[in-house]
Amino acid sequence: MSARPTPWGTYSQIAETLRQRITSGALAPGASVPSEAALGEEFHVARSTIRRALAALEADRLIRTLPGTGRVVCDPDEAGAGDSSGHQPQYRRIADELRHRIDLGDLAPGDALPSESALVHAYGVSRGTARQALSDLEGSGLVVSVHGKGRFVRDRGAESPPR
Repeated sequence: MSARPTPWGTYSQIAETLRQRITSGALAPGASVPSEAALGEEFHVARSTIRRALAALEADRLIRTLPGTGRVVCDPDEAGAGDSSGHQPQYRRIADELRHRIDLGDLAPGDALPSESALVHAYGVSRGTARQALSDLEGSGLVVSVHGKGRFVRDRGAESPPR
């Protein structure tokens, strides 16, 4: 079966599915992560989409690459290393803080969210982690992406994104 084009953000949904497998214990610490080819077949997407999902998990220290072995699930103590809360991935902490600002009205409908670069500098994270946080908000319906302009808080009553 040949891979087909995938909608933007598909990799974040795949990353979330794999994240749930890790947190539930279905993929235990030290276990090998299925190959890119196997995951591509399972999710019916191109390997590049799988690579982005796996990169997000590596950025969150849930998996790591061992030369000559492949990707393996990290021990929970390793996964929390460097995370200020010690319990949740960095992208979740960023997404939760932005979600809180939206709930408080600090970021109102139509307001631009901080760019990936701004989040990288503010939180000291990789660009992939910042992108994952924004994709998480987009996936939850709070944020809309406007090609070439950025991401904006969605007006829940409006049909179209801000211009």
